Amino acid sequence: MAKLRVGIIGCSGIGTTHASGLVGLPNVELAAGCDFVQSTLDAFKEKYQDNWDNIALYTNHQEMLAAEDLDIVTVATSDHRHAGLVVDAANAGVKGIFCEKPMATSIEDADRMLEATERNGTILSIDHTRRWQPLWRHTKNVVVGGGRIGDVQYVIGTLSGGRAMLFRNGTHLVDAICYFADSEPEWVSAELEEGYEDYSEYKGDGGHVPATEPSAHGYIHFANGVRGYYAGGPKTTLSGFRVEIVGTNGYILISDRGATLHQDDVVETIEAPTWDITGIPAGVRELVGIIAEGGEPVSPGTEGYKVVQIIIGFLTSQQRDNGKVKLPLSGG
Repeated sequence: MAKLRVGIIGCSGIGTTHASGLVGLPNVELAAGCDFVQSTLDAFKEKYQDNWDNIALYTNHQEMLAAEDLDIVTVATSDHRHAGLVVDAANAGVKGIFCEKPMATSIEDADRMLEATERNGTILSIDHTRRWQPLWRHTKNVVVGGGRIGDVQYVIGTLSGGRAMLFRNGTHLVDAICYFADSEPEWVSAELEEGYEDYSEYKGDGGHVPATEPSAHGYIHFANGVRGYYAGGPKTTLSGFRVEIVGTNGYILISDRGATLHQDDVVETIEAPTWDITGIPAGVRELVGIIAEGGEPVSPGTEGYKVVQIIIGFLTSQQRDNGKVKLPLSGG
């Protein structure tokens, strides 16, 4: 059986992490890397040439797509530069795409990505990384899914610190709320960080400078009766990321440091299973497995799309005197 050919777009830090998920897979060839910066490409090739000795390097993604007959493309570019790359890769006939979060920074871009991948039968997976962390997956599937806290009533997500930006770390928290709510968001309302009252569309620089985008506080109404509360910031607080899932029979507190189950006066530590590979590399490997053997991604484009809708809904609510915004919004 021919090896699956993979190309990486964006070959600096996160792109190298994407590639690390391919190491040791006998059915994969890292065929190509693409980046604007030649020195980044050279370092990328040097890092992985012991694994694959013939990685082709490109500074133009269209040239790579035309020349390399790729099965999988991963996208590790700036937050606001995903859409065109995903659309072009889908139209080039790749079977699967692993794209960094946020899926997009506008609904119009997210719509284009879903349309292209669905029309071409391309599997799209979005890197909301906690979906490939064993503690978060176990808590969702086994503890909550097993009925330990009864029916979920509401989910509170808290994001603090200097990186509490909506499109940067906020996308992870909105996704975590959606992950445990397990439903379609129907409407939102929100208030943006002080000083961003007129922030109506993405004006960020790809997530580098916190001042280019706001933190926020928001409310999410889900179709199944679950309510989501997003407490994001302000940026002057100490850094943190945590979620509280409240059910009819108890509640769970979870962060990247651990998780506890609370019922009456009893507190139980939730023990995570051990995985050989976690996070971004696990997400890339999941996509390889799906292309080779079938299945569905744990973080599909349709889930990433919910996050974009909610974030843009928060911005829209700010412009409507912090009022109710029905979803889905159109990208016109």
